[in-house]
Amino acid sequence: MSINIGDLAPDFTLVTKTAEGPQLVKLSELIGKSNILLLFVPMAFTGVCTTEFCDISAGIKDYEALDAKVLGISGDNPFAQAAWAEKEGITIPLLSDYEHTVAKAYGVAYDQFLPAVNLIMGGVAKRSAFVIDKAGVVQYAEVKESPKDLPDFEAIKAALKAL
Repeated sequence: MSINIGDLAPDFTLVTKTAEGPQLVKLSELIGKSNILLLFVPMAFTGVCTTEFCDISAGIKDYEALDAKVLGISGDNPFAQAAWAEKEGITIPLLSDYEHTVAKAYGVAYDQFLPAVNLIMGGVAKRSAFVIDKAGVVQYAEVKESPKDLPDFEAIKAALKAL
């Protein structure tokens, strides 16, 4: 079951790779400082995921103007994420949900990822977006069943503007 509007956002601690090395990011330490946009994607180095995060990186000032911190989450290891970010110019923090615990906590983990083509890796995150306000409450939730479908970024910006 995925997280719904009005739910408290489940806390998590994930690893990100920075220039200084791996660092922990804890959601509860970010709550109250700004609104948060969590973007789950299935996999690094794939076409739609790359397009999504490059577009977000290029338009990051729009989210900053809405007092939002954007975090990208995938099940890739932090070193692969860092290589992906460097190769593609992705500037948002990428958090490694290597064990898929956060995708499961948010109810966005595939049981089988792309079973039609025999790619049956469980736990891969569905492309999803969650807006979390400064009180830690989910104010927008969107979960896509198809990994090819992008979230509605205009609706996300409208939700952030309303906060």
